Amino acid sequence: MSAIKGKDTKPEMVVRKLVHGMGFRYRLHRKDLPGKPDLVFPRLRKVILIHGCYWHIHDCRYGRVVPKTNAEFWQTKRQSNVVRDQKNLADLAEAGWEVLVLWECEIRHPNDLVERIRTFLETTGGLQSGTLSETSR
Repeated sequence: MSAIKGKDTKPEMVVRKLVHGMGFRYRLHRKDLPGKPDLVFPRLRKVILIHGCYWHIHDCRYGRVVPKTNAEFWQTKRQSNVVRDQKNLADLAEAGWEVLVLWECEIRHPNDLVERIRTFLETTGGLQSGTLSETSR
């Protein structure tokens, strides 16, 4: 498990390149915010979280994979990630931050992703990926 990276993952690098190319500037992994969001836009009070489908149990073909060995341990581990995500989303919203959750599988479609990110960063509103329970599937 020591080989699992938490920062500078391939999906994160794709999103960072897209966002920078759109002309937005951001900070990375601010430790003073709940969950150390992947991209932070302090002036806009917005953050982008990039979740791996497997680790955060997304409702897609990548997130539904059940490990064959030590399944109970891994299911408990993954479920604790989901619980932590819900808490972090609630804490960010309570602190006045708007949140966009991007899933690893969504990053495979960059054209749709660009529009979704642009809409999020150029408008005001709340949680962009649905309700808290919807983001933790």
